[in-house]
Amino acid sequence: MHDIQDCINRVAIQARPLATQGQLAGYIPPLMRVDPSKFGFAVATLDGNVYTAGDADEPFSIQSISKLFALVLASSREGDSLWMRVGRLPSSNQFNSLLELELESGKPRNPFLNPGALVVSDLLYSRNTQMERAVVTLMRELSGNPSINYDTEVAAGEFAFAHRNKAAAYLMKSFNNFNNAVDEVVSAYCAQCAIAASCRDLAVSALFLANAGVDRDGRQILQSRQVQQVCALMMSSGTYEASGETAFSIGLPIKSGVGGGVLAVIPRFGAVCAWSPPLDKTGTSIAAIKAVELFAIEMHKTVFA
Repeated sequence: MHDIQDCINRVAIQARPLATQGQLAGYIPPLMRVDPSKFGFAVATLDGNVYTAGDADEPFSIQSISKLFALVLASSREGDSLWMRVGRLPSSNQFNSLLELELESGKPRNPFLNPGALVVSDLLYSRNTQMERAVVTLMRELSGNPSINYDTEVAAGEFAFAHRNKAAAYLMKSFNNFNNAVDEVVSAYCAQCAIAASCRDLAVSALFLANAGVDRDGRQILQSRQVQQVCALMMSSGTYEASGETAFSIGLPIKSGVGGGVLAVIPRFGAVCAWSPPLDKTGTSIAAIKAVELFAIEMHKTVFA
């Protein structure tokens, strides 16, 4: 449809200049070398079309967007027992905070905070000694792109500075909420976060969440109830302490990552992914989140109307 392509072309023109207001992720050395002027935008629809603008086909480090696909794997394999080890509540603290973890006896608030994502990784590691490979395989299948993989340099750079993640894992272990060797799980988690994929890949990969859990090949990835749960968590916690503002201004399930990607699900329509490396103070791309907001407004896409 020409209106979708015209819309994303206009959105790109409006959103891209906002990147100058942000900063690159400073705690992951390889991400400091990314070109801050990069901008990509992709919309994948349930009718099989993909519309793109800018650098939509260039792979980037998806970082915490990978937590979404790890959660999908854990939900499909563990079912409701997953929620015995990780909560479903939003948090007003930063994504790597340990404060609530101590106060709440080692049970993370939600699976998108780093401690929660580590519990998910620990669960998957118990089933797959190469947990990160399982996430890569899922994303390859969902996107149809067999070249998706994790960047070993980015993974090594993250692991070298993973002190807070290790601290969170050891703290959870003290509360009997972490079963495997800390260094092994944190290493796998860092590799998962270092997966490189494009806006096109991510938008296509998320289509099943817009289609009651059924992917583009007709496979039931999650049950509809599980899709509701995952999308509710994206809405309440997908952009961390800014999630309330994101829900207010956009009204879609969204997951961001410090690699500059923002992925949004539009139920019964499709999925949208924008990418721009410079971030705001909460770790979300300034230009990418604005691009998703502008698209949602212009196309009248929200779960609330």
